[in-house]
Amino acid sequence: MKTSNIFLGGLILFAACTNKQQEVVPGTYVDLNSGDSVQVIVDPVTGYAINSKNQKPVYLYVDNNRDTIFTTGAVVNNKITRVDDDYYQIDDTKVTVEDKDVIIKYDDYKKKFDGDDYKVKDDNYKLKVEGDGDSKLKDGNYKKKVSEDGDVKIKDGDSKTKIEDGVVKKKN
Repeated sequence: MKTSNIFLGGLILFAACTNKQQEVVPGTYVDLNSGDSVQVIVDPVTGYAINSKNQKPVYLYVDNNRDTIFTTGAVVNNKITRVDDDYYQIDDTKVTVEDKDVIIKYDDYKKKFDGDDYKVKDDNYKLKVEGDGDSKLKDGNYKKKVSEDGDVKIKDGDSKTKIEDGVVKKKN
C-alpha cells in the first residue's frame, strides 16, 4: 500500500502542475499554423491567447519546450491532427472544447478543465481538484479528501485517518 500512496502523491503533484498549464502565459511563441514568431497575450474578454500585434486569436502555438498549446492555455501534445500539409487542428476524438471547458480523452483516460476546476478519470482512479483548493481522490478502496483549509480525511479500506489543524486522528 505504501507504493500506492507514493504513486497517488505523485499523481496529485502531476495533476496540480498540469492544472497550472491551463492558463495562457504571455510570451513569445511560434504559431503552429503560420510558423511565425508571435507575442501571445491574454484576451481580457475570453481569457484565450491572442497575437499582441493584430489582436487576433492564436489557435495553436509552440513554446520553447516544444509543447503544443491550445488557445485556452492547455497543453495538447499528441492531441492534434494535420488537416493538410500546412494546417493543424485539435483532434476532436481526443479534445472537446465547449466555451471555456476543455475535455481531453483517450480510450481509458479523461481530463476535463472547467474554469479553475478539473477532473481526471481513468480505469483505476478519479481525481477532482477545485480552484479553491479542495480535492478528492479515489483509487479502489483508498479515498482522500483535502479541504481548502488544509484538513485531510483518508479512508483506506477499514482504516480512517483525519488531520484537522495539524492533529492526526486514526481509527482502525
